[in-house]
Amino acid sequence: MVAMDLLKETSSSLSSNKVRSGLTMLGIIIGIASVITMVAIGQGAQSSISDRIQSIGANLIIISPGAQRTSGISAGQGSSMTLTLDDATAIGSGVQNISGVAPEDTHRYQVTAKGNNTNTQVTGTVPSYTDVRNVAVDMGMFITEYQQQTSAKVAVIGPTVRDDLFGTDADAIGQTIRIKNIDFQVIGVTVSKGGSGFNNADNAIYVPITTEQHYLSGDTYVTTVGISAANATIIPAVQQDVTDLLLQRHGISDPTAADFSIMNQADIIATASSVTGTFTILLASIAGISLLVGGIGIMNMMLTTVTERTREIGLRKAVGIRKLYINLQFLIEAVMLTFLGGALGVVLGWAAALLVSKFASLTTQISLSSVLLAFGVSAAVGILFGFYPARRAANLSPMEALRYE
Repeated sequence: MVAMDLLKETSSSLSSNKVRSGLTMLGIIIGIASVITMVAIGQGAQSSISDRIQSIGANLIIISPGAQRTSGISAGQGSSMTLTLDDATAIGSGVQNISGVAPEDTHRYQVTAKGNNTNTQVTGTVPSYTDVRNVAVDMGMFITEYQQQTSAKVAVIGPTVRDDLFGTDADAIGQTIRIKNIDFQVIGVTVSKGGSGFNNADNAIYVPITTEQHYLSGDTYVTTVGISAANATIIPAVQQDVTDLLLQRHGISDPTAADFSIMNQADIIATASSVTGTFTILLASIAGISLLVGGIGIMNMMLTTVTERTREIGLRKAVGIRKLYINLQFLIEAVMLTFLGGALGVVLGWAAALLVSKFASLTTQISLSSVLLAFGVSAAVGILFGFYPARRAANLSPMEALRYE
C-alpha cells in the first residue's frame, strides 16, 4: 500500500505542474537522444570502415616500402623504393599457403577521352589482382598474362572513371583513353565497390604493371605488394615467412632495420576500430554534457518543490509520517522525471539516428547496449540529483516547516 500511495502522490505532484515538469524533462530527453544518436553515428562509422577494409581483399597481407611501422605510424619514408617485381615473384614461388600475389605500381595521372578529363590513380598490376584485392569485372575482361608480358596498352577502368570520361553508364569497351599522351584501349569496367577519397576503387584505372613501368612511371620499383593467404588462421605464419624471405633478399640481418613494412587486414581493422572507438567516446562525452545540465535542472526543480511544499512537509511530519517516506517521495519524483525523460529520449534518439542515416548519407548503427547505457545513466542522474533535495525535505524540522510562509 505504501508503494502505491507514494506513486499516486508522485504522479499527482508532477501532473499539477505539467509545464515545469515537461521543461525539466526536456534536458534529459535532449541528453539521452544526443548520446544515442552520437553513439549510433560512431558505431556506424566503425562498421562501415571495417566493411570497406574487408572488401579490399580476402585474408589480405600488404607489404609497403619504407621502414617498419610502430603503433600504426610509419617510422620512415613510405615513398621509399625498396620493393621490386622480383620480390613479388620470389614471394609467389618461395612462400607456402598463399593463394595469390599482386604487385602494384600506383601513381596519379591526368586522363582524357573525347574532350573530357579526370585526375585519377592508375595502378599497374597483374592478372591475380582481381583475386587478391577482391575486384570483379562488370563488363569486358581484366588484364591477361599475355598483355602483361607484352606490355600491352590496355586499361580496365572503374565505373566512376567511365562516367566521368564517357557519360553515365556508357559503353566504354573498345574506347580509347589517353594517359600521359599515350593511347590505351579500354578492355573492361569493374563492378562498383563504393567509397571515396584517393583510394576509391571505383575511381581507378588498371593497366599491366610492365606497361605502367615502361610507358608511364619509368621506374622498376613497386609501391605495394598484396598477398592473399590461403585462410585467415595462417595469416601470422605467412606474414612471418614473407618477412624472413624479404630480409634475406635485401641482405638485412636485424628485423628492426627492415626497409619494408607488413600489415594484415586484422591490423588495419584494429587500428581503424581504435580510432573510430575514440571518436565515438568523444561524441558521446560531448553529448553527455547535456545530461549533466538536465540533472542540474532536475535538482533545481526539486529544490523549488521542497520550498513550495515546506508547510505540507511539516504537517506530514507532525502527524507522524516517517522521515524515510518523505525522503522516498521526493526521490521517486526525481527518478520518475528522469525515467519518463529517458524513455522519450530513447525514442527521439532512435528516430534521429534513422533520419541521419536516411538524409545525411551517414551509416548509423543503433545497439541495445548504447540504449541501455543511456537509459541507465538517466536513472543514475535522477537518483544523484534527486538525493539532496529529498534529504533536505526529510530533514526539515516540523515546527519550522509549519511556521514557514
